[in-house]
Amino acid sequence: MSTAAGKSYPRVETTIEREHVRAFARAIGADPDAGVPPTYAAVYALFSTAVQLFSDPEAAIDFTHLLHSEQEFTWTRHPEVGETVVASGTVEEDAERRNLRFLTYATGVTSQGEALCESRMVNVIRG
Repeated sequence: MSTAAGKSYPRVETTIEREHVRAFARAIGADPDAGVPPTYAAVYALFSTAVQLFSDPEAAIDFTHLLHSEQEFTWTRHPEVGETVVASGTVEEDAERRNLRFLTYATGVTSQGEALCESRMVNVIRG
């Protein structure tokens, strides 16, 4: 088993694009004219950085046995359309208990150097 705890990945810049936000809002049944939905954080915080973890051979993620078990976001504020945000991810925990691997991945998001959002996900991987 890999022990990826403490590993950090490179920063990823994402510009919050109006048409992408509108399409996302329509897909979740939100008003596409109401600005950036809170759940859009999955795009700029989670999806933008988790691909680094999931494609890292040293992290050795076994997708055939992976369960995305928990996800949380906290915001200092929500981003605006047109804003460029910067996300960076770190493996907070990589532990095995009872033949299950618990992998906790945190992402911090900033805008112009100021904290914007934090994301934390827990994946459970059968051993």
